[in-house]
Amino acid sequence: MNSLNAIQAKERLESKFLKKGLTLAILSGMFYGLYTAFITLGMSLGVWDDWYGVNTAALSAFTITFALGALGSAVNYSISAVWGLGIAGARGKLGDFFRSLKSRPGRIMVIAALVGGPISTSAYVIGLQLAGSIIVPIAALCPAIGAILGRLLYKQKLNTRKIFGIAVCLAASFIIGLQSVAPEAPPQMMLGIAIAFIAAIGWGFEGCVAGYGTSMIDFEVGILIRQSVSGLAALFILTPLFLFIGGDGFRTLSLIGQVVTDSAAMPFFIISGFFTLYAFSLWYKGNAMCGTALGMAANGAFSFWAPFFCWIILGVIWGQDGWALSPIVWFAAILMFIGIVLIAVNPLTVFSKKKGANAK
Repeated sequence: MNSLNAIQAKERLESKFLKKGLTLAILSGMFYGLYTAFITLGMSLGVWDDWYGVNTAALSAFTITFALGALGSAVNYSISAVWGLGIAGARGKLGDFFRSLKSRPGRIMVIAALVGGPISTSAYVIGLQLAGSIIVPIAALCPAIGAILGRLLYKQKLNTRKIFGIAVCLAASFIIGLQSVAPEAPPQMMLGIAIAFIAAIGWGFEGCVAGYGTSMIDFEVGILIRQSVSGLAALFILTPLFLFIGGDGFRTLSLIGQVVTDSAAMPFFIISGFFTLYAFSLWYKGNAMCGTALGMAANGAFSFWAPFFCWIILGVIWGQDGWALSPIVWFAAILMFIGIVLIAVNPLTVFSKKKGANAK
């Protein structure tokens, strides 16, 4: 009898742990949507408006297409890292940060940061600038990629119900994306979509690997490693590389200086950096607690949250055109929620438990 009670207590703890991880993963998707809205807003104001608008002759076409996206990502991650350093310092975790850098989990986080930060996030931001919110559900394919990698690398189980739930989430993402296709779609939409696939692959790898690394070190320390490495690499490697290819290679410090001193856009980068910190930290923590497949599927709801918050912040509050959501998008959001529930729990099991409780 004691053995049975111990097993039941263990199952309750595991269930509670799983539900907490799922909650964190869902919140990470919401924060990701907020980060997307604020960085998009920031990159439409001040000096960014000059670069993308009337003063485009000041920079080459390649620089405008690729280097500015990398620069926006770099500034956002650098600010996010500053937020992380402040929070870690206030909680007495800076020592853990430097010690973890020398450990094997820390090195794993560095690899995840290099793939998911400078590469994937720059691709995401560039895709947003080229094609708009249609690229969000394309980037949200990362749960499927992460789930497959989790199965291959860590033998994480994927039963039929979870696979079906992931498929429902992906179908909802595509429904949202299809509603973004219109006759007035941006001329470089297909290029933006193609680049968004790079973000999906990179984040799928990162979510799988970083979830493993975060299970061995504090998630706040892990995300600080991630944001610091991502910010530095994007700022001093990727952005100068794109500027060099675009023929503006000696303007890196000049462009950074213009961005940092821009009073119109920088407040929104500060806000986006804060939401970025928690979008990724809760993603890491959620993946570590409930597994890559479930954590990334729940986080994948950002394919709804990003257009939703873009509509609220850029469309409703800021008054920019083109951010309204159609009824089919709301339907897709409900569909995605159903998919997440299917991944998280077995509805038949829940129903049988309720039936048993009523019988008593």
